[in-house]
Amino acid sequence: MTTNHLELSGKIIRCRHFRSPAGIEHTVIQLEHKSQRFEAELPRNVYCLLQVVMSGERFNSVTEKLKAGVDVQVSGFLTLQQSRNGQSRLVLHAENVELKI
Repeated sequence: MTTNHLELSGKIIRCRHFRSPAGIEHTVIQLEHKSQRFEAELPRNVYCLLQVVMSGERFNSVTEKLKAGVDVQVSGFLTLQQSRNGQSRLVLHAENVELKI
């Protein structure tokens, strides 16, 4: 059995909505995460930017509230996505999104 699950919170930097040629609603956000963790008993600053994709009607109730500056917690699975220029990056495909107020 394999495991692929990530849960991450952060601030939305960018957000865009579009409909695929197949008619599926998509929302793509750029999520900025900042925190401090302990590694080898020493504090470490953690920072990352991650693209998050939300697909389908189940996210319709929350997508209207997603915009730059909003704090969210997202959980889902990671996959490799290749851009038009041939570069690959990890993308989080959301299974759950919660607004953090």
